[in-house]
Amino acid sequence: MTALRRLTVMEAKLFLRDPAALVMALAFPMLLIVVLGGVMPGFRTPVAELAGLRPIDIYLPVVVAMAVATVAITTLPTTVAGYRERGVLRRMATTPVRPAKLLGAQLLVSVAATTLAVGLAVAAAAVAFRVPLPEHPVRFLGVFLLGAAATFAVGLLIAALASTGRAANAIGMLVYFPMLFFAGVWTPGPMMPGTIRRLSDLTPLGALSQAMQASWAGDAVRPLHLLVMVGYLTVVGALAARLFRWR
Repeated sequence: MTALRRLTVMEAKLFLRDPAALVMALAFPMLLIVVLGGVMPGFRTPVAELAGLRPIDIYLPVVVAMAVATVAITTLPTTVAGYRERGVLRRMATTPVRPAKLLGAQLLVSVAATTLAVGLAVAAAAVAFRVPLPEHPVRFLGVFLLGAAATFAVGLLIAALASTGRAANAIGMLVYFPMLFFAGVWTPGPMMPGTIRRLSDLTPLGALSQAMQASWAGDAVRPLHLLVMVGYLTVVGALAARLFRWR
């Protein structure tokens, strides 16, 4: 068994042993969809300006993006920085394990958990509120995985720099809410002013949200969004591995 595989198995076991984190990570997107569709007035009413679609029909990709950011920007950095604070990383530094492998294991476990959570949310939306499934499911899955990996790269960079769990949480919050804004949580992408929309296109979560909405509706994904996500994944991910500190 390779070092990366051993680390991934270890991180997965630690994740499964934390019931609170497990429930929140898997249930959050599904519960959010249920709340929006069942409680918020007007979310299940067709809107003429949306070509007869309901707000919940177009908001699901935004919820998916929010779920990705919640784990990637708030949970993952705090976990890794907590390891550093408790001396776990310092002890690992005496082994042949390279920093990129530890970060890679965290990325694999977190993306897998997020993917499962998103699957539950999509299923709940389809069953409870008859939200149509993506027109191009394979394209949607590919875009989701790419965008999730790009967003997790940002979280890994925070994890690489923060010395304590509290510091990682503070930095994560400073990044988290602007990313949600650019993803369209408060103002959907098509309704954003031109300048804000262009800035949104250059953020990993904004590009992910727009690309998922296009795939969901059966439209072509803009090359710019794909390039932005690939850029964050490669550049920021490499920077996280390079700047990673054991102490």
